[in-house]
Amino acid sequence: MATRGVITLLAPASRSESGNSGNGIYSGENNEAVVYLDITAASGTDPVLNVIVEDTIDGTNWDTVESFTQASGTGREVKRINNFSRYMRVKYTIGGTEPDFTFSVRAYIK
Repeated sequence: MATRGVITLLAPASRSESGNSGNGIYSGENNEAVVYLDITAASGTDPVLNVIVEDTIDGTNWDTVESFTQASGTGREVKRINNFSRYMRVKYTIGGTEPDFTFSVRAYIK
């Protein structure tokens, strides 16, 4: 059964290295989502956070669906996404000198 409603793609946590949210969340045949990036803390020298939403049909080959604005501090951003594939995940890149970001990503799947 397809996922609907609010889902957590990336739970709130402090992160200092790049990564992704894993194998992805099954969204079925849904093709509309509102994705929320919430950054509650940032530290380090010139910290930089890049967050993208990816999708896949096969669970192996991931494609960029949407990118959030590069962040260097706290804040919140919302993206509306249409026409994504069966699975969705978040990929993030953290840069700077001793950077640390506390952030989460949630989605409302319609």
